[in-house]
Amino acid sequence: MDVEEAFQVVGEFGAYQKRAVAVLALTQVYMACQSMLVVLVGATPEFHVEKHDGLVSSVTFFGDVDSIVTEWLLVKRQAYKVGLAGSLFFAGLLLGSFVFGPLSDTVGRRPVYLTALFLEVLLGYVTAASPSYEVFAASRLLVGLMNGAIGLVCFTLTQEYVGRSYWATTGTLTSMTFAVGIALFAALGFAIRPWRTLAAAANTWGVLCFLLSAMLPESPRWLYSRNRTRRAQEVSRGALEGNVGLVMRHMALTNGRPAPNLTLRRAGGGGSAGFLQLASHPLLRLRTLLLMYVWYVCSLVYYGLTLGAGDMSGSRYLNVAMYGLVELPAYPLCIYFMNKPWAGRRKSLSGFLCLAASACLCTVFVPEDAGSSLGVTALALLGKLTVSAAFNIVYVYTSELYPTVLRNAGLGVCAMSCRVGGILAPFVPSTYRGAGLDTDTRQMCGNCNSRGWRRALATAMPFTVFCLSGLSAGGLALLLPETLNAPPAQTLEELLPGRSRVLENKPLLYEDDK
Repeated sequence: MDVEEAFQVVGEFGAYQKRAVAVLALTQVYMACQSMLVVLVGATPEFHVEKHDGLVSSVTFFGDVDSIVTEWLLVKRQAYKVGLAGSLFFAGLLLGSFVFGPLSDTVGRRPVYLTALFLEVLLGYVTAASPSYEVFAASRLLVGLMNGAIGLVCFTLTQEYVGRSYWATTGTLTSMTFAVGIALFAALGFAIRPWRTLAAAANTWGVLCFLLSAMLPESPRWLYSRNRTRRAQEVSRGALEGNVGLVMRHMALTNGRPAPNLTLRRAGGGGSAGFLQLASHPLLRLRTLLLMYVWYVCSLVYYGLTLGAGDMSGSRYLNVAMYGLVELPAYPLCIYFMNKPWAGRRKSLSGFLCLAASACLCTVFVPEDAGSSLGVTALALLGKLTVSAAFNIVYVYTSELYPTVLRNAGLGVCAMSCRVGGILAPFVPSTYRGAGLDTDTRQMCGNCNSRGWRRALATAMPFTVFCLSGLSAGGLALLLPETLNAPPAQTLEELLPGRSRVLENKPLLYEDDK
């Protein structure tokens, strides 16, 4: 039997897989805390600058705020360093996707995941103990590097531990827990105000995740794609890491299923694959280029709206929590639409991207009055909800468009372009931070009409960027093939014309569904 038939025997989503996916979901909470760290530890309170001979002589901060801004005086000409720290984190994510994506396809999912998680926890404590901004910024780059590796492999494992029919469910679950992690981090930040204590407390969650993750096995799908299909005779820890038959038998025993000696036939083409195959394979080349742009837009809009939460009016902690919790309704919608034949993956992705773009477009036309802030916030939250749905779908969709031997390499390339959007995202909201003008800027503006015009333009520009990006990505997504009910390819050979149904654009049904 092949690996899909083996999952039918041992159980597609039994007790064993539920425990494994729960551990991986908890890791998403840790990843969310690290992704949002700069939003809270980089808080900028109101301040007053005293100058002497044109030079800053002293800075006075107002309010009970302890952040990297107040500790290292990151104001005026130094204010860019806050956004730079956030961008360095996303630059690390880009490098992590580039390096660890194909590496996990070569050496395995488990060793890459555990090594990256261990190093990220160590580097997280370096962030909390940073003696200077330079050390802090460097640690954010390295934390991002490890976070990029964890994000790719963590998502892939939630797919490869379960049967094909549960991919949308487990993929959506990881996105849901990431959103919950954002809200929990906001609550933690409200309770713990000193930024160093907050960074250390958020990082401690990673220690628990690492201890739980140490018990996870290697991906049975990866083992199968590498032709480690020896007949199962015993269940031991060493064998559990290196033989697909033994992993599947252990799953069966834990799931309460009969555990016969599973014999899997060899998968075709178990050799190494990587970035070169993505560029040389005619089908995957076009598919990858389209997906890269869609991922870039999803990241730009998602993190642009999320990282801008701290700059909205009202409580910074409440805004961050809302921007996390508003995602939760999106995920049941994802599961519903992705599994409907009339919507599927492709149309659902395109539709949610266009809805996010429409919400951003509407903010441009909100009149500039006393209630405009509430209207812009509501529309931004709607945009966050819909782009979160699109982001979740593109993760699941991408994993289905690549064969197992190239799945993490494909996800890695797409995640690289995604991180470019993340790198740019902290600077997009900065175009409307100028809406709160200080005394010197007000004098330069000259009159109230000029200030109003500048404020309206500054508010509209980032949402216009998000709108145009979302509409273009939504249109391009329609060029991709539908994967609903199509069997996943394990090797490159299965992508050859005539040997795989994954190439067809129409939804396909299994024999039992006809």
